Amino acid sequence: MINDTILLAEESSEAPNPLLPMWFDITWSLVAFAVVLIVFWKFVIPKYQQVLAERRDTIEGGIERAEAAQAEAAAALASYREQLAGAREEAAAIRDEARSQGAQIVTDMKAQATAESDRIIANGNSQLDAQRQQVVSELRGDLGKISVDLAEKLVGASLSDDVKQAGTIDRFLTELDGAEQSAK
Repeated sequence: MINDTILLAEESSEAPNPLLPMWFDITWSLVAFAVVLIVFWKFVIPKYQQVLAERRDTIEGGIERAEAAQAEAAAALASYREQLAGAREEAAAIRDEARSQGAQIVTDMKAQATAESDRIIANGNSQLDAQRQQVVSELRGDLGKISVDLAEKLVGASLSDDVKQAGTIDRFLTELDGAEQSAK
């Protein structure tokens, strides 16, 4: 009961403002806020800044590595293009050389074929001349015998004497050659 009266007496003398907290609540709140602020200031913020710095370094390093890799790839591409151009030039030179060698081979083969053809024609002509001479001499001999036989039949005498026969044949062939040349 006494407690109730004390409480009633306090209530009646001054009514506390419900919007304003008590002074001890404000003090303890400020102390707790200061402890949290100091902990954040000493431990959390430096760690946070360290993580941010590492992340920044990682990103910047990644960008630098990417730029270096891109530069290296560009250099490799330029080198590849340069090698490709050199290979194309070399291929063109090889093609030109092959064409000139092919043309030279064709020219050599034509010359060789022409020489071989001329040799074969000359051989053929010489063989033809030899065969013509042989045929002419055989025909002269046969013609001479036939003419002697014919002359023997016409004259009725024997022309068996070789000297007379050779002279008659030669005279006949000479006359035959003269008649042949006058006909041309």
